[in-house]
Amino acid sequence: MVTNRQRCCLLFTLLVLFAQTLTAQTPWSQGEVRGVWLTNVDSKVLESRASIAEAMQFLKEHHFNVVFPVVWNDAKTLYRSRVMDSVFGMPIDPRQIRTDKRRDPLREVIEEAHARGIAVVPWFEYGFSSSFNKKGGMVLKKFPHWSARDGQGNLLKKNGFEWMNPYHPEVQEFILSLVREVVSRYDVDGVQGDDRLPANPSEGGYDPYTRSLYALEHHGTQPPNDPKDPSWLRWRGDRLNAFGKRLYDEVKRLKPNVLVTWSPSIFSWSFEEYLQDWPAWINGGYADLVIPQVYRYSIDRYTQALTSQSNDSLAIPGSYRAIVPGILMNVGTYLIEEEHLLQAMQVNRDRGYRGEVFFFYEGLRKNDGRLAKAIMERFYQEAVGLPWK
Repeated sequence: MVTNRQRCCLLFTLLVLFAQTLTAQTPWSQGEVRGVWLTNVDSKVLESRASIAEAMQFLKEHHFNVVFPVVWNDAKTLYRSRVMDSVFGMPIDPRQIRTDKRRDPLREVIEEAHARGIAVVPWFEYGFSSSFNKKGGMVLKKFPHWSARDGQGNLLKKNGFEWMNPYHPEVQEFILSLVREVVSRYDVDGVQGDDRLPANPSEGGYDPYTRSLYALEHHGTQPPNDPKDPSWLRWRGDRLNAFGKRLYDEVKRLKPNVLVTWSPSIFSWSFEEYLQDWPAWINGGYADLVIPQVYRYSIDRYTQALTSQSNDSLAIPGSYRAIVPGILMNVGTYLIEEEHLLQAMQVNRDRGYRGEVFFFYEGLRKNDGRLAKAIMERFYQEAVGLPWK
């Protein structure tokens, strides 16, 4: 006969083994993220297989271990999309196949990166945005009922970007179909949404579909006229959270080992301006890696911003370690000063972050690769594995 004491001992042993199993399975056991975004704006790296191969070799030699190549921007894909072909008759951004009609830049990045031990996480840059200063572009020209609207009924536009309505089921399915085909057809290590996925400017939500949905759930009451009304922010934010979870679940259903990563703006600005409640994504279990865009032009402001993103500040469990900062290295004419860059990387380490991701690749190559050399000499002296491997 088994005594109560024996039962307790057995239960305790099983709980210990279960905890050990969870610990063994956690993807964040060693290594660090040393990443960089690859763009097709102000960069020629994706324009030929030769330039991709040269870039991957350069990154390997400087001990980087993950790249985030853009695959969706300006209503075009940088891979051969059956979805885009069937809906718009444009399977790939025509600028990427000028010299070779058979090219598939994403496939080339995957092959060249994996051959050098570098992980590939495709980046859906435009997310729910349809165009930049193009009045909605070809997407909203074909599907005008997909348009997001502001309180005056105008096409939703913020900082030059025009937006689709992320609350509309057809829009959601369209974006999910792009993500699904990348995951199912390519040997990727993850996928990434950024400050436009899942997101929508908080000035939006006033299109007929979203108004009717809100009224249906609020006894016929229309949305508040104030776009920053707290309950209205929360209602829309919760729907974007639900979409994020749906995207996560669909990716895991297709390939459980493919990471779902997010690169939002810093919280709480991200929620107030773009309805991105990314601490909820972490607490809800649908964020394998979060790379907040801690884009600041001085080390003091960088340190202050990063401090505001701590687990304690955001009510995130201290056990969640899958946050690494995004550092603005180069945009337009701006190139970060070497001292600022190295100081920011030191701040990351002082606060326990396991790496960083740089925007964007070309900054590493300017001035004869000066910043890449400085990074390797100070922080990336030796090659390391990814923390999820």
